[in-house]
Amino acid sequence: MNLALKTCTILVLTAFCLGCGYSKPAMNTGMPAIAQLSPSSATAGGAQFQLEVDGTNFTSNAVINFNGVAQPTKVVSSTKAEAMIPPAAITNSGMVPVTVTDPATTGIYGTGAVTSAPMSFTVN
Repeated sequence: MNLALKTCTILVLTAFCLGCGYSKPAMNTGMPAIAQLSPSSATAGGAQFQLEVDGTNFTSNAVINFNGVAQPTKVVSSTKAEAMIPPAAITNSGMVPVTVTDPATTGIYGTGAVTSAPMSFTVN
């Protein structure tokens, strides 16, 4: 094969590989952060309630952790998630940490789970 044909073949293959549309998938945009809890308190021994967590960087499968226990979570948007907190979680008065965890992702560009800094919820 002559040099011109080899060069042309290499250029065509390079152009094809670069133009095929492959790109690295979007990665986790950052650690979740909590800005506000609503409500910010509840009465010890009270009924279940819906906790709204407002913040940033919540993924579609983020989980609200109430006093270290993952709660069934509905992610409304990347800045809002909600969970029903059961009565058993508020039996004692005191400060309860609330965090949001974005779970690990799989695949070649998978990421580890990331958890926000805690925000305190008051049980009166």
